[in-house]
Amino acid sequence: MLRPVALSAAAVAALLAALVAALLLLPLEDAGLGASSSMAETEALPKLREDFKMQNKSVFILGASGETGRVLLKEILEQGLFSRVTVIGRRKLTFDEEAYKNVNQKVVDFEKLDDYAAAFQGHDVGFCCLGTTRKKAGAEGFVRVDRDYVLKSAELAKAGGCKHFNLLSSKGADKSSNFLYLQVKGEVEDKVEELKFDRYSIFRPGVLLCDREESRPSEWLVRKFFGSLPQSWASGHSVPVVTVVRAMLNNAVRPSDKKKELLDNKAIHDLGNVDGSLKP
Repeated sequence: MLRPVALSAAAVAALLAALVAALLLLPLEDAGLGASSSMAETEALPKLREDFKMQNKSVFILGASGETGRVLLKEILEQGLFSRVTVIGRRKLTFDEEAYKNVNQKVVDFEKLDDYAAAFQGHDVGFCCLGTTRKKAGAEGFVRVDRDYVLKSAELAKAGGCKHFNLLSSKGADKSSNFLYLQVKGEVEDKVEELKFDRYSIFRPGVLLCDREESRPSEWLVRKFFGSLPQSWASGHSVPVVTVVRAMLNNAVRPSDKKKELLDNKAIHDLGNVDGSLKP
């Protein structure tokens, strides 16, 4: 559980100003190219999962050490959707739970990815949750991770036989944006599309809501802020990480003849909550 942390008045004001600015810059709802939920879809999902499992597909996850990637890995293992699960990252992760014993780990140097092409071979489905922040890595480091590393990984995945590539992007992603974060997200979306995967799914969530073990003042404030908004506003601009993850997996198991799918924040909410039988 996150605990309130004392912040200076200036810090609180700056954070709130940033939140308000973000809300004003983004529309309440994206136009949305993803499908919304329906009763028929809810009833069909359990069978779709079972049919998907029978195909014995393999999957890789980029960014499994981050919050979304960590939850994604956990959900994949709990649902048992894939016959082989591989985590690709810059360091080996430590797992204590028995459920993780068969997870393959490939440690790579993202600055020399061509030397690790073998790590990207033989996967049917790929999920990219790789990313950093400008505050953490600086502007140059942010571009290198969120654009260059992601694009190079996608290129190797395509060459390695990946058919369905899933990219975690951001609400408002636009290569023409004046904001570096949204500009980079938009650029990499377009560059990955040029690789022509058999199926390419882009997820554009709003503010990701999650509980972390460590206390982070800014995240606590964000959660409090969205918790005070009317539900229509909160769901229009934010989404729990577990909802994003379930939308990704629910989308992966349903057949599609689309080469490209773009799921906005509303579509993510709809698809991530389409089956209430899964544990929260």
